[in-house]
Amino acid sequence: MKKKPFVQFTKYLIDFMFLTGIIVCMGVPFIFREAGKHIPIFKENYLPFCIIFMIAGVFALIILWNLRKMLQTVIREDSFVRENVASLKRMGICAFIIAFIMLIRLIFVITPAALVIILVFLVAGLFSLVLSQVFDQAVTYKEENDLTI
Repeated sequence: MKKKPFVQFTKYLIDFMFLTGIIVCMGVPFIFREAGKHIPIFKENYLPFCIIFMIAGVFALIILWNLRKMLQTVIREDSFVRENVASLKRMGICAFIIAFIMLIRLIFVITPAALVIILVFLVAGLFSLVLSQVFDQAVTYKEENDLTI
């Protein structure tokens, strides 16, 4: 089967997001210090915001890493494997952790954007866990089919 251009584009996009995510996570203390010069809430809550956003960033990187691994199986044309089931479960758990971390952030300042982020990651977590069950069933059917041939 010929590789589709959107698969390659998605691979490059996720790779770019992963690499820039690492840079941004490492730069959070510097970015927030600079932001504190212009936005008082960043100066007032510098340390808690750094901790919260760096931890959330690490879990976002774990999600991107698992997406990269899953995309490799799509490129190999072998998507229905147990490894993807585990990746989807990890991604769901990470999404819930990010939602919880952003919930903690509400202690310092409540913004509509924070509420949206919480909702998005809750839905993403649920979606990932449900999709992991779908993949688990598909892998089971595939393994049973492989045994009968």
